[in-house]
Amino acid sequence: MGMLMCMSIALSAQMTHGTTGLLNAPSAEMQDVKTVMLGGNYLNSHLTPNPWTYGTYNYFLNATVFPFLEIGYSATMFKAKTIGIGWFTDPEKFCNQDRYFSARLRVLKEGQFWEHMPAVVLGTSDPYTESGDGEINTVDGNGYFCRFYVAATKHFMWEKERFGVSVSYVYNRRRSNHLNGLAAGITYNPSILPNLRLIAEYDNINFSVGASYLLFDQLHAQFQMQKLKYFTGGLCYKIHLR
Repeated sequence: MGMLMCMSIALSAQMTHGTTGLLNAPSAEMQDVKTVMLGGNYLNSHLTPNPWTYGTYNYFLNATVFPFLEIGYSATMFKAKTIGIGWFTDPEKFCNQDRYFSARLRVLKEGQFWEHMPAVVLGTSDPYTESGDGEINTVDGNGYFCRFYVAATKHFMWEKERFGVSVSYVYNRRRSNHLNGLAAGITYNPSILPNLRLIAEYDNINFSVGASYLLFDQLHAQFQMQKLKYFTGGLCYKIHLR
């Protein structure tokens, strides 16, 4: 029971996509039911897909509606020079945003049928987009953060230390920010600081390392070093509805 309690308070918000996960790679972890997350990030230009060639910001709202279902909404800020707004006098200022939804469905719970069974989640971010003429376009449309994935996660203890291993397959059909292959990551929660989580991952494009910390079971801080040298970070506030 103590181990399960530790697992429930140490889960990371994958704030780059506004969902539960690692840093940028998926996992099969889930928040407690009726958890609502509100947060935002600074995203460096090496993390974001085209057309972002500059550091930007996002914000998100996420809710775990049932123990097996999580839904999120994210928005990422655009500068005027990126989207070609002629009337905007300063092309260096943020003036618009790209919006998308995410969903995660847990199909297997960790340890559901036998002790060593991993959790399995099916998920997607930014799954649908239309081109300017209203036609569905999943190759070149504005679904910049589009991805579909299946992820598996297993936690284990070594003496008093807690580790997690996540493996996923991510896919989309985009020419820009194309995803088609394996992603993986490991997590470590030291027993001396169970709310601290150290993370290393490969997200199908880049290697990253980072950490997160959950303060007072509500305020979640996370940072990562994309390509091991470019900073991305943010804050998330968790609300546990009754």
